[in-house]
Amino acid sequence: MVVYRAPLRDYQFLFHEVFDTCGVARKLGFDVQPEVVDSVVAGFGEFVTDVWLPTNAIGDADGCRFEDGDVTVPAAFKDAWRKTVDAGWFALAADPDHGGAGMPLFVKTALDEIAVSGNMALSTFGALCAGVSDLIRDHADEEHKQLYLERICTGEWCGTMALTEPHCGTDLGILTTRAEPLSDGRYSIRGTKMFITAGDHDLAENIIHMVLARLPDAPEGTRGISLFLVPKFLDDGNGGLGERNAVACGSIEKKMGLHGSPTCVMNFDGATGFLVGPPNEGMRLMFEMMNRERLATGMMGLGLGEIAYQNALAYARDRRQGRDLRGPREPAEPADNILVHPDVRRMLLRCKANNEGSRALAVYVGLLLDQMRRGEGEDRRRAEDLVALLTPVVKAHLTDLGCESASDCVQVMGGSGYIREFAVEQFLRDSRIAPIWEGTNGIQALDLVGRKIPKNM
Repeated sequence: MVVYRAPLRDYQFLFHEVFDTCGVARKLGFDVQPEVVDSVVAGFGEFVTDVWLPTNAIGDADGCRFEDGDVTVPAAFKDAWRKTVDAGWFALAADPDHGGAGMPLFVKTALDEIAVSGNMALSTFGALCAGVSDLIRDHADEEHKQLYLERICTGEWCGTMALTEPHCGTDLGILTTRAEPLSDGRYSIRGTKMFITAGDHDLAENIIHMVLARLPDAPEGTRGISLFLVPKFLDDGNGGLGERNAVACGSIEKKMGLHGSPTCVMNFDGATGFLVGPPNEGMRLMFEMMNRERLATGMMGLGLGEIAYQNALAYARDRRQGRDLRGPREPAEPADNILVHPDVRRMLLRCKANNEGSRALAVYVGLLLDQMRRGEGEDRRRAEDLVALLTPVVKAHLTDLGCESASDCVQVMGGSGYIREFAVEQFLRDSRIAPIWEGTNGIQALDLVGRKIPKNM
C-alpha cells in the first residue's frame, strides 16, 4: 500500500523561518497571512492524498486509449479532475478576474510538488493549463481572453503547447507547419506535431492548442516562427462549443511510464487558428511558456523523489534482515530492520537531503516569480535575471535528482522495489521522462553555461 504525507512542516519552515515569504508577498501587494498559507497547503495535501493518490496506480495500469480518432484517459481520472475543478484548486494563483484566488506563486510551488507526488500523470494536464493561461493573459487579444482565459485557469477547459515535429525536436528553426492567412483575419494551420502531452483527451470539453507555425514568406529559422491559438472546438458565437476544428490526434505513444498522460501525434489539416502576439515573434512568446513548464518539470523530479523516499523509508522500518554491525538492536526479534545497515541509511539520507535542498530552491524561485510578477524597478529586474539563471538549474538538477532518488529507493527495497506491488518502480518509470522534457538536461546545461551565466558578466 502506498503511503504519502505532504511535507507540511518542511514548507512551514521554508515559508516562515527561512525566506519570510509572506512578508515579501505583502510588500508586493498580496493579502496573505502565514496561517492562511499553511491552511491552503495542508488542505491541498489532504485533498491530493484522498482524491488523487488512489487514482495513480489505476492510471498506470489502465493507461490511455486511442480509438476511432479519440483519446480517453483512465476513468478514475475524470472524477478526480472534476473534484479539483469544482474545489477551485487549479485557479488558486490566477487573478480573481479570471476565476482565481490571487494567491502568490510561492504557494503554488508547494502545491505543484504535492500534486506530482499524488499523481504525476494527472498533474501534467494542470501544468499545461497554467502555461497556456499565462500566454493568453499576456499576449492574446481581448476577444480570446474573454472566450478562453477563465475556463483554462479553472481547468474547465485544457491547453497544450504544440512545438515538436517528426523531423525536428529541439531544433525548432526547421519546423514546417504552415499558417495561411484567411480573408477574415483567421489562419489555416497545416502540419503535424508529435510528442504533444495531453494533445487530446476527454478530461475537458475543449482543448486550446498553442501552436508554432510559419506564415508565408516568413524569414528562415526561428526568426520566422509565429504563435497561434487553435481550439479543438470553435466558438459558437455565444461563448459555447461550436463546430469541431480540423485538428485531430493521429496516434498516442506507448511509453515507459506516465501511462495516464497521453502523448499524442497531432494533425492540423487546415485548422482554424488565431495569431497570438506579433507575426514572427512566436519563439519569444513560446519561450515564456517553456520556461514556466521547465520550472514545473523540475517540481516533477522533486514530487516523485519525495513520495519514493517516503515509501522506501516506511518499507525499511518494517523490513527485518540481518543485524546491526554493532550488535542486535532488537534482540527479541529474529532480525533488526534494515535501517540499521549503513548502505540503506546512506541511500535514504541522500534522498532526504536531495528532496529538502530541492524544495528550498523551489520556494526561493517561486518567491522570485512573485517579485517578477509584481515587483518594480531594480527589484523586478534582479528577480528576472535570477529566474532566468536558475530556470535551467531547477529543470535539470531537480529532475536528475528525482531519477536518482527514485532509483535509490528501489535499491533500498531490493526485489520488493522492483515489483509493482510496492509502487516505487512506477515512480522510477514516471520520473525518467522529466530529464527529457522541455529540452533535455544537456540542453539546459548548454543554456546555463552558454547564455545565462555570461549574460551579465
